Amino acid sequence: MELNLFTLVMGALVIFVFIISVIFMRFGFLWLQALLSGAHVRMTDLIGMWFRKVDARVIVINRINAVKAGLDIGTDGLEAHYLAGGNVTKVVRSLIAANKAGIKLTFERTTAIDLAGRDVQDAVHTSVLPKVIDCPDPKKGRDSIDAVAKDGIQVKVKARVTVRTNLDRLVGGATEETIIARVGEGIVTSIGSADSYKYVLENPDSISKKVLEKGLDAGTAFEILSIDIADIDVGENIGARLQTDQAQADLKIAQAKAETRRAMAVAQEQEMKAKTQEKRAMVVEAEAEIPKALSFAFREGRLGVMDYYNIRNIQADTEMRKSISEPPTKGPEQSKG
Repeated sequence: MELNLFTLVMGALVIFVFIISVIFMRFGFLWLQALLSGAHVRMTDLIGMWFRKVDARVIVINRINAVKAGLDIGTDGLEAHYLAGGNVTKVVRSLIAANKAGIKLTFERTTAIDLAGRDVQDAVHTSVLPKVIDCPDPKKGRDSIDAVAKDGIQVKVKARVTVRTNLDRLVGGATEETIIARVGEGIVTSIGSADSYKYVLENPDSISKKVLEKGLDAGTAFEILSIDIADIDVGENIGARLQTDQAQADLKIAQAKAETRRAMAVAQEQEMKAKTQEKRAMVVEAEAEIPKALSFAFREGRLGVMDYYNIRNIQADTEMRKSISEPPTKGPEQSKG
C-alpha cells in the first residue's frame, strides 16, 4: 500500500516537473528577458497569451521597448490591441517617438488611430517633421492650377503646401486630397478676383495670404503651416478667345438667318411666277372667247360688217403702236456692222 502511494506521488512529481520544464523551455527566455530588462511579465500572463493565440514575443519585446523609453504600458492593453487586429509594434514606436518629441499622445488615442486604418507611425513623424504637398498633384496628370483674371488673361500656378499632422483630428479627418482640392479652389478664387494678371504676377504672395485666411485645414487631419507659390506663368488670352468664339457663333447665326430669308425669297419668287403663268393662262382663255363672242354677235344681228372692220382696224393700229414703242433688236448682221 505504501509502495503504491509512493509511486503515485513520484509520478505526479515527475509530471509536474515535466510541465514546468515545458513551460520554462517555451516561455522561460521571454520571461527572463523581460525580468532582466525591468519590464517584468508574469509567467501566468505568458501562458494565457499562448491559450489566447497571441504572439507572446511581440507583446514582450514591445513592452521592453516601451519601458526602456520611459513608458509603462501593460501587457493587457498590448494584448487587446493585438487581438483587435492592430499593429502593436507601430503603436509602441509611435508612442516612443511622440514622447521623445514632447507630443502628448495617449495609448488609447494611438490605438484608435491605428485601428482606424491610418499609419500612426507616419502621422507622428509628420507631426514632428512637417511634409510638403505639391498642388496640384503631379501624379494626377496636371502640371499647374489654371485660373483667369478679370482682364481675361490665364495664369498658371504651382504651389507647395507645408502641413503638419494634427493628431487630435487624425481620426475622421480628411486626407491630403482634400487639402490639395481646397488649396486649388482658393488659388482659382484669388486669381479670379484680381483685376489684372499683372497684379498677380507682381504680388504672388497675395495668393498665399488670401488662401491661408480661408482656414482650409478645418475638418482635415492636417494643420497648414504655409502655402508657397513655386511657379507662376502667363497662359492664353481666354477673354479674347471667348470673344472670337462668340463672334464666330454670331456670324453663323446671321448666315443661317440670311439663308432662311433667301430661301423664303426664292420660294416667294417661284410662287409669283406660278401666279403669273396662271394669270396668263386666264388671259389666253379669255382671248379665245372673243371669236366666239363675235360669231354670236353676228348671228344675233348685234354686230355689222363695218363694226367688225373697225375692230380689226383698231387692233392693227394697236399692234403698230406697240411695235413702234419697243426698242429695236440687233440682228447678227447689224451687230457685225
